[in-house]
Amino acid sequence: MKHSVLFFFLAITLAANSQIPDHVYKSNIRSIRLHKAGDPYSYPIIRLNSVDDLDLYFDDLDGGIKYYYYTFQLCNADWSPNTELRPFDYLRGFLSNRIATYRNSSIAFVKYTNYYARLPDRNCSPTRSGNYLLKVFLDSDTSKVVFTKRLLVLDIKSSIIGTVLQPYSGTLFRTHQKLQVSVNLNPELNAFNQQEVKVALLQNYAWPTAVYLTRPTIYRGNYFEYTDERTNSFPAGKEWRWIDLRSIRLMSDRMQRIDKQPTRTDVYVKPDNERKQQLYYYYKDMNGFYSIETTDHVNPFWQSDYVYTHFTFFPPGNQQYPERDIHLFGEFTNYATNENSKMEFNVEKGAYEKTLLLKQGVYDYSYVTVPIKRSDEQPSFDNTEGNYPSTENTYLVLVYYRSFGGRSDELIGFAKLNSLLAR
Repeated sequence: MKHSVLFFFLAITLAANSQIPDHVYKSNIRSIRLHKAGDPYSYPIIRLNSVDDLDLYFDDLDGGIKYYYYTFQLCNADWSPNTELRPFDYLRGFLSNRIATYRNSSIAFVKYTNYYARLPDRNCSPTRSGNYLLKVFLDSDTSKVVFTKRLLVLDIKSSIIGTVLQPYSGTLFRTHQKLQVSVNLNPELNAFNQQEVKVALLQNYAWPTAVYLTRPTIYRGNYFEYTDERTNSFPAGKEWRWIDLRSIRLMSDRMQRIDKQPTRTDVYVKPDNERKQQLYYYYKDMNGFYSIETTDHVNPFWQSDYVYTHFTFFPPGNQQYPERDIHLFGEFTNYATNENSKMEFNVEKGAYEKTLLLKQGVYDYSYVTVPIKRSDEQPSFDNTEGNYPSTENTYLVLVYYRSFGGRSDELIGFAKLNSLLAR
């Protein structure tokens, strides 16, 4: 038993260094949803030592029954693996737990098995605040990781005041939104220097475009203020596009046509164009999220079907963007700019195309471009969507603290801001 525990600990430690947050390693795994229990539109954050729960759902398109397990990996504020603590230092109970709730699909062309878990289980739960990577793997073998998801564990030890403003700079005034944030640490923390506190700013829950603040504009004891618009500003974008796949019997407003075949269903989304020259208008969206829903049947988790969804984007003049790739951007692509989200240019049609296998639901998405030869530049809305400073966006403010000699970044503050409510 002693040797088995040591082997499992070593396997977790070695595997942690090579795993990417919010990444799917197996193509048969689809529709991963992790959110607060009962609230599919929420971000996965729980309070330390509370009764907060998270719901985890995912599908295995191979069907049948497999033995999936999960564990938690503590990470630093920048999501690099924490190598200074062992799993025993931040997990209570067992180091892994089996996902024992599953059901085979019914009334669907595409067969799959839907798995569900309520997290954290009393047999495996975090004991420290911070960033955690949920890792799901096969057969209790940590080398067989199938996907990872981010989640946050919060221990409130600070207060946050924040607002969303229009920048003063002439280069940012018409395209960006600026965050002003002040943080007050609780007296028992006694921060000795400004390097002990880090602040992460997220726009619409997207970590790839997150901003990390390490130098406050004003620092006085336990008070930190961040007002530099050169670092605190985000391109505003525009309201997200959407496709409603809740029904494949009736066409929704963004569908061009539905092609039902004996073994599959294809949905063609109405072609999209550039919006940067179009007038801005407001409508309610989900800020990049997607939800699994169906109006064709009763239960969306195992009665929803999968649909081959065809996206088309026509660039100006039907000409390919020079030196730039275009990607589908949203939670359903994990906000990633990789091969799974990259669109291919059809020379004959003069359009970018992409087909994704999506479960019935409602999906928010945008188009972004990235340079072909540079991997360090963030995805841009400039060419495809444009930016308008009055766009409705959601921002998360996360405050991390690592005391002098501390071995982990504690998550001690959380605030959710909205660009419309702040005005």
